[in-house]
Amino acid sequence: MIQKVEGLVIRTTDYGESNKIVTLFTRELGKVGVMSRGAKKPKNRLSAASQLFMYGTFVFQQGSGLGTLNQADISNSFREVRNDLFRASYATYIVELTDKLTEDRQRNPYHFELLYQTLYYLNEGIDPEVLLRIYEVKMLAVAGIKPELDRCVSCSSTEVPVAFSIRQAGFLCRQCNHQDERAYRLTAHVARLLRLFYHFDLKRLGDISLKKETKKELQIIITAYYDEYSGLRLKSRRFLEQMERMNGFE
Repeated sequence: MIQKVEGLVIRTTDYGESNKIVTLFTRELGKVGVMSRGAKKPKNRLSAASQLFMYGTFVFQQGSGLGTLNQADISNSFREVRNDLFRASYATYIVELTDKLTEDRQRNPYHFELLYQTLYYLNEGIDPEVLLRIYEVKMLAVAGIKPELDRCVSCSSTEVPVAFSIRQAGFLCRQCNHQDERAYRLTAHVARLLRLFYHFDLKRLGDISLKKETKKELQIIITAYYDEYSGLRLKSRRFLEQMERMNGFE
């Protein structure tokens, strides 16, 4: 059966002397793997389309196992991301996170749009730290580990929270703050950002500028939460952290 999909390349794996297995995240089918025959040969017609971050229309022959890529029409290669090691390190982590937290052939057009929009903004020069934090927060629901971000996780109060508890998986209000002595203390601004990042439509993102201290506070909380509940230890995140230290982000 011939399948035609709108997709993004989120992983590539060398296979044999000349082939690649390409993992696509698609609007129509979710995550699918296809064999790109001869893609490691520079002059092969599928070589360019079989690289990380490529976005466009892909046509493949679906059999009982791995499909075979027949044709690709690339409409965005995210050139600025690919030509900038710093931005590429963010993009690599974003697509690896997507790959690890999604199941094969679980269709989710909203998630596809989120991934495309994140890479698009990254390519346009929007603050990569902010984009990554937004993407990580939104991916918590995909991973099935979303914390309570709308009210106190203990008493359900909707007053402005003063702490975020990793152990209890959510916000704590002033009255319940004592329940977790290891909870991260929050400013009202960071609490609003965590809630906003989860709920708002990324397409509506305008010029956003956060202080270095605010971005660091968000990073510490979100990273600690992922470490506790996701079970992921991604090479791309370790590399990204090294890049951030080199660029004075720590």
